[in-house]
Amino acid sequence: MRADCDTCAYLAYDDEYGDYVCEVDMDEDEYARFLSDRHYTCPYYRNGDEYAVVKHQI
Repeated sequence: MRADCDTCAYLAYDDEYGDYVCEVDMDEDEYARFLSDRHYTCPYYRNGDEYAVVKHQI
């Protein structure tokens, strides 16, 4: 898993899989590109850090 995925707000724990999964609806092509291309950045990434907004305002 990529480092930016660890902080994504769409990442949620799934009891069935026993692991974290992304809750964004990607089509097969997007998902394949995301897994195969190391330089591909997820267009759906959203920072889950609530304090980032506050840090930016200071």
